[in-house]
Amino acid sequence: MHGYRIKDHIEQNFGHMWSINYGQIYPNLKKLYEDGLISMTEMNQNGEKGPTRKLYSITMKGKEEFSRWLEDSPEKPMLLRDPFLMRFVFYSFGDNNRSVEIIDNQIKRYENDLKRRRKNLKRWDKSGIYVRLIAELGTNLNEMFITWLKHSREEILKDISDNTSTEMKTEDRRIAG
Repeated sequence: MHGYRIKDHIEQNFGHMWSINYGQIYPNLKKLYEDGLISMTEMNQNGEKGPTRKLYSITMKGKEEFSRWLEDSPEKPMLLRDPFLMRFVFYSFGDNNRSVEIIDNQIKRYENDLKRRRKNLKRWDKSGIYVRLIAELGTNLNEMFITWLKHSREEILKDISDNTSTEMKTEDRRIAG
């Protein structure tokens, strides 16, 4: 697999639990290669201009190290890192109507992801129990986020409505007084 394909594979199949960028992939591939854990073959891109494509494969030493890694306990518990959630915390400092628009966009995004995940569940079912269970986790997380986002949207709209109503009553009293 080449670096672009590795990134695409991780995003498509493990995006609900792991994110990666090219700044992480290529330095790690270089280190894995230097450590003898993967091999690299340079190939010309059929008829395309540009640099040769580097294809990476795991070596026997890499397979042994991978087996050791599988047997170790995970370093940290699950950590939910999502730029949207970090911003969500601070939406009260911004425009409430804009925050609802952003939430609507997130709902659409998660609904599209959910469709893709559900479509892929049958394929993952053939890949063994562990892969299937992780695929189910991704689907369940998508469903949970959609439910939470829709609930949050309704709560925020209610809060906007309540605040608007309170502001109008206060203004009416000020004018009448």
